[in-house]
Amino acid sequence: MFSTFKSIKKRLFAIGGLLVLLSLIAFTEIKHRQKRVQAVVIHIDQIDGHSFLTRKDVTGYLTNEGADPVIGKVYKELNFHQLEERLRRHGLVNSCQISRDLTGDLLVTVEQPRPLARLIVSGDGVQTVAGQYVSEEGRFFPISMNYSARVPVLTGDYFVKNRSLASERNRPLLELLKRIRDDPFWRAQITEVSVDGQGEVRMWPQMGNHQIELGTPTDLEAKFKKLKLFYTDVLPAKGWDRYSRVNVQYRNQIVCE
Repeated sequence: MFSTFKSIKKRLFAIGGLLVLLSLIAFTEIKHRQKRVQAVVIHIDQIDGHSFLTRKDVTGYLTNEGADPVIGKVYKELNFHQLEERLRRHGLVNSCQISRDLTGDLLVTVEQPRPLARLIVSGDGVQTVAGQYVSEEGRFFPISMNYSARVPVLTGDYFVKNRSLASERNRPLLELLKRIRDDPFWRAQITEVSVDGQGEVRMWPQMGNHQIELGTPTDLEAKFKKLKLFYTDVLPAKGWDRYSRVNVQYRNQIVCE
């Protein structure tokens, strides 16, 4: 019986040793895999269920269109900050973050710019669609072949010299575009916002043949309150095609013609 106990003990030691050996081999394999990039896992936030970017786009940006691949590279040779800067140079990347997981995968998270309007420029009296949107931050960024956002078009001589709305001077105009975006009624109704060289705003609606004269994009709360009154009380009584223009820029007045 003592001999049998010794035999069982030897077997247990052998099995334990084998398990330890297998664990060391597995641990070594994991550590080896962790040293190099096994795969690139890309997450792109969506805009209304859509995306300007594809994973192929991001991979191209990340690797300089394949000239500088990352898969198989040793992690200690990668500079995450430089890779993030490389991504942020592209207009369709608003922000990004790069990290790694325990299996050796490179994790890339990309946030896209949120469009408020689409810029249209004029040339020789003819309006042509420009390849730019304006973002929530007031930055202009390029259009994409993957998705076309349903936002108002932005026109006018104002944008000949103003190629960004990110400055404090342009904050009122940016706030106007955000107000249109954030209100379901105005988002559905306003199709074009035009700004002349002096910063005066006119808007064109989806329904009706009138133009809306807003003046400078200030006192927006009062102006939109008057405009809402025009749409809820005046137009239903007079008819949607009754007026060619409505002006709400003057205090306590709605001018309709």
